[in-house]
Amino acid sequence: MPGELEDCSVYIRDVREASQTYSKGNFGYPMSGGFLELDLVEAAFLVQANRLEVFHKKKRMGFAELFDYASGKVDNFDIKYIVFKDLRERGFIVKPESGSFDLCVYPRGMSPSNSAPLYMVCAVSERAALDIGEFLNEVSQSEDRGKQLLYGVVDEEGDLTYYKMAMMDPEGKVLPAEGTAKAVGKLVGDRIFVFDKDQGQALHDEAFYGKDMQGVLQLSLIEGCYLIGKGELEVLNRKGKGMSDKDLVSFGRKTQDEFDLRLRTYVDLRNRGLVVKTGFKYGTHFRVYEKSPDDCHARYLVHAVPVSTVAMWPEISRTVRLSGGVKKEILFARVSNEIEYLEFKWFKP
Repeated sequence: MPGELEDCSVYIRDVREASQTYSKGNFGYPMSGGFLELDLVEAAFLVQANRLEVFHKKKRMGFAELFDYASGKVDNFDIKYIVFKDLRERGFIVKPESGSFDLCVYPRGMSPSNSAPLYMVCAVSERAALDIGEFLNEVSQSEDRGKQLLYGVVDEEGDLTYYKMAMMDPEGKVLPAEGTAKAVGKLVGDRIFVFDKDQGQALHDEAFYGKDMQGVLQLSLIEGCYLIGKGELEVLNRKGKGMSDKDLVSFGRKTQDEFDLRLRTYVDLRNRGLVVKTGFKYGTHFRVYEKSPDDCHARYLVHAVPVSTVAMWPEISRTVRLSGGVKKEILFARVSNEIEYLEFKWFKP
């Protein structure tokens, strides 16, 4: 069937051909008079599948010519086309989008005539940067529309990996009581040690703070700051002088990277009833339990990031693959006036 290229669209003006193209694949957008308007990505797909002939100024264009033309008209056309083609070949009806998203995808076996889109898709190169702020906006837009957000990431060989994105609201079942334990700890290096066995045991029993070392409780600086704030811990420096919560926070800022980010995230997670431990061996800030670590594995790995964070996709890929390999969910805690939790999950459409 023939189509005429005009700027960024291809028009099928034969009414019968237009009707068949739309009814047998939901390609294009019906126009008054029975014509059909195709987006360039749809037209290229049909040309490559030998289902469409495109003419421009009465000259027929092959797939290579149309692809080159479209690449000059549409930013990242090659990436968008690869993702569109992959989803179409997986059996989905896919429609090009404008604005923040590249594509919308309908449930398998459904179409625009009998269903709303299931996914909003952003097609990106593995070399692209991911701005967490812009990403949050895209998540909010897709969720406001009742859709799920997917990123289709195309590597340099043209292979695709999909990531599903969502806002999360993690909650746990370990809500520590206020001021139930009282302990004195000694700051040694960048750790705090509670040498009184009973005091250390009381802290640990309350909400699994610290790590027991044969009757000595070892706390991190983050835990120490949190417990001083709750009025459950007094910290002495090497000279035996008491330290305020401000003193300990100031010390933490001088001795540890990203201390404020980690502290704010730790406090928020603890206030949500979650048990928070270091995530160092997983390459993240925290591993997080919904209840007693003695009774379950950590559900989440949490990494705190500032509001202006820009990450590269290979970094995201490594983190998501690692979390999947250890059967945990990776959350990025975006720290601004509030703390918002973003989930990145490998996904197979």
